[in-house]
Amino acid sequence: MKHMNWHTATSEEAVKSIGSSPGGLSSQEAQSRLDKHGHNKLSSQDTSNPWRLLLEQFKNVLILILLAATVLSGLLGHGVEAVAIAVIVFFAVLLGFLQEYRAEKALQALGELAAPTARVIRDGAEVDVPASELVPGDVCLLATGDRVPADARLMQAVNLRIEESSLTGESVPSEKDASFSAPEDASLGDRSNMVFSGTSVSYGRGKAVVVATGMQTELGKIAGMLQNIDSGKTPLQKNLDKVGTTLARAAIVIVLIIVGMGIFRGQPLLELFMFGIALAVAVVPEALPAVVTISLALGVQRMVKRHALMRRLPAVETLGSTTVICSDKTGTLTKNEMTVRRVMVCATRFDVEGTGYRPEGTITPEQPNTGLPATFQELLYAGVLCSDARLYEDEKGAWQISGDPTEGALLTLARKAALDIDEVRAGNTRIDEKPFSSETKRMITLNSKNGTSTASIKGAPEAVIPRCTSIKTDGGIVPLDDAARAKLLAQARDMAANALRVLALATRQNCTLAEAETDSVFLGMVGMIDPPRREAAAAVATCKEAGIIPVMITGDHPVTAQAIARELGILTDGTVVTGAQLHKMSDKELEQSLDSIQVYARVAPEHKLRIVSALQRQRHVVAMTGDGVNDAPALKKADIGVSMGITGTQVAQDASAMVITDDNFASIISAIEEGRGIYENIRKYVAYMLSLNIGELFLLAIAALLGMPLPLVTLQILYINFAVEGLPAMAMAVDPVGSLLMKKKPRDPGQGIFSKALLNIITVGALWSTMINFLLYRWQISLGAPLEHAQAVTFVSLIMIQFFKAYSFRSKDTFIFAENPFKNKWLNFSILIELALLVLLLYVPFLQNIFGTSRHTLTEWVYIFATAATVIPVLEVAKWLNRRFLPAQDH
Repeated sequence: MKHMNWHTATSEEAVKSIGSSPGGLSSQEAQSRLDKHGHNKLSSQDTSNPWRLLLEQFKNVLILILLAATVLSGLLGHGVEAVAIAVIVFFAVLLGFLQEYRAEKALQALGELAAPTARVIRDGAEVDVPASELVPGDVCLLATGDRVPADARLMQAVNLRIEESSLTGESVPSEKDASFSAPEDASLGDRSNMVFSGTSVSYGRGKAVVVATGMQTELGKIAGMLQNIDSGKTPLQKNLDKVGTTLARAAIVIVLIIVGMGIFRGQPLLELFMFGIALAVAVVPEALPAVVTISLALGVQRMVKRHALMRRLPAVETLGSTTVICSDKTGTLTKNEMTVRRVMVCATRFDVEGTGYRPEGTITPEQPNTGLPATFQELLYAGVLCSDARLYEDEKGAWQISGDPTEGALLTLARKAALDIDEVRAGNTRIDEKPFSSETKRMITLNSKNGTSTASIKGAPEAVIPRCTSIKTDGGIVPLDDAARAKLLAQARDMAANALRVLALATRQNCTLAEAETDSVFLGMVGMIDPPRREAAAAVATCKEAGIIPVMITGDHPVTAQAIARELGILTDGTVVTGAQLHKMSDKELEQSLDSIQVYARVAPEHKLRIVSALQRQRHVVAMTGDGVNDAPALKKADIGVSMGITGTQVAQDASAMVITDDNFASIISAIEEGRGIYENIRKYVAYMLSLNIGELFLLAIAALLGMPLPLVTLQILYINFAVEGLPAMAMAVDPVGSLLMKKKPRDPGQGIFSKALLNIITVGALWSTMINFLLYRWQISLGAPLEHAQAVTFVSLIMIQFFKAYSFRSKDTFIFAENPFKNKWLNFSILIELALLVLLLYVPFLQNIFGTSRHTLTEWVYIFATAATVIPVLEVAKWLNRRFLPAQDH
């Protein structure tokens, strides 16, 4: 294999020089080249390097302060305290490391799931392989919407245009010509015989031999690794960073007050210094960013299991605020297994049996014993030639299609009529074509056989019939006038009224593509159905119950769209608007009609962008589905762009925030449910954490202001902060989604994490905790108990109250027993571990000396447990008051 200027060589020279052939490489040769050249990836820093993540933990200011406290304690002879703080620091660093390492690995796994694929010829057959496994010499097949996976020399180009703005800056797609040989000094934009990694196919199709992969591509020379996952801070993380900063400032003020009063009373400076550090560490939520990151990452992993791949973490937060879902019909609300049910040829109706792509089923004429006319055979020929799909039986015996489902239905019809598809295509060489587009709504191919060219046309009846000047009948070809065309269009509407998708087919011999567009012979129509997904109707019902408006947007006939939308429950008391009607509306008229429009039919891609913009101007949070290249602007504009993992083009997936891997509408609803759950879990943790920190701060501040000895010692504060707060917090990050979550209205995106209801229960929980713990402490002091024992009782009481709060905050908006309060097995497990550790601290002499704890009498345990449990009814009353007096948007 020798290097050359690929753009100056002919395609034959390039294939020979790279050591390949038009039939591609063998699997063995491809593996050998992969070992030699490496994977087709741009190099990037491994962000999940364990040592780097471990060292990152020591950049935390609080960890550094604690380490300084450890050294100072050791130098001053407080060895036991120094060791205890060091152990706490070790576990804090370990927990932070594990959280971040797991989050990085989760994001890395998502990046791999999002990796694109490429269609190549290996061992003489077309196969899909991960784009990362492409090697020089692979023969790659390109089609409209594909992302070009590597630099390649074109071998064939049919109306091929490549969007190269990311590489050349040109806003207009570049036309490609496989036969062109560029001069040696040609710029990238002038190399019309080449395609480059990172660009996309905006039109046509092509075949090319790969000449460079990975860092050897033009993109690799000028750019770093393309990031599929946004690793920057999300809006939620930024919001919580502000919370942490505010708490830190409050803590500094209170610490200075307490330390100042301690100095005034003559307490030892070291004791005050250590206490100040402990209090600052206790109040500042240093674990909060890590918990948010791991919550998002784990939630995204759960979404993957439910067929939703999030490409950008901030989109997870937006999911819970979604108010409108604009969904395609085909393949998302339906199964995308088109089945021809009716054929109209020579004014005769033929009913077709069978479902799906299995070529089994009879074709029965409306009038018995009439047989299939010759025109029927011509219609089948036109359907086979004017399609790019492939019908095949897989290794499991299931019939599948590669390509467009509509074309698959036509091929299945042809097989049912005993037509040999491969023989027809082999005998009719395609010499030109005009691919289907949403704008023209038709496709034309030009095939040659024995010196005769035949144009085959298929498309929407309103896009084909007006351009036909004659019709094929049993008696031959007869002229077609306006009245006859109107009658044919009425037949198409009758078929569509039965929820059938209607295609008209026409033909013409010895003509150009342009001539076929204006003067063709009408052959007939086929009516097919794409059955709704079984789970779609239930998903639509869930969607409405959750306060989300489902809207259907489709390129299908309005009558077909109306029938499917009614069956699914999308269209109830609303209206259906066509693309033509939408085009005539002003922006103001559209905005005024949004509430009543439930179905948009026969829309072009540019209409989607207009619909999204209008909804957003009405303060809706919009999720928009799409799969084509032209959907990319609308996907990018939408608050949540949702692309399809199976039928979606790489360009659409790149523009989207979420990829639905099974192309199923129900998966979008599942993703919204998970998104809401993730956000709610973070709010639960924040409530749990702030209620503890504020309650702890108030307790210490009141004791200091009253001139009493402080109710907690330094190590007790540190233990509560790192142990009691840590494990339950992580458990809350994986709290199961509640059954009532999808019965609530969408969250206002401008509300932020702290609603009035949440602030109320945080405040009530903190104040009640402060009061109970302070009264217990005073009670112990009044009984004449030693100070150390009174502090130990307060320590245990604070921990027990926090455990009860954890279960109450799980159902922060509803009655604690509205659902099983012990549903979160990880929370149960973490609290059992915490209780076991607490028992060790209280009853193991060595640990008693370190943490200043002591054994408790049965009476003390009863008092502690009883008083701690009172936080449950108090919080339930607070929640009831929230439900009773606060509007829904304040929850």
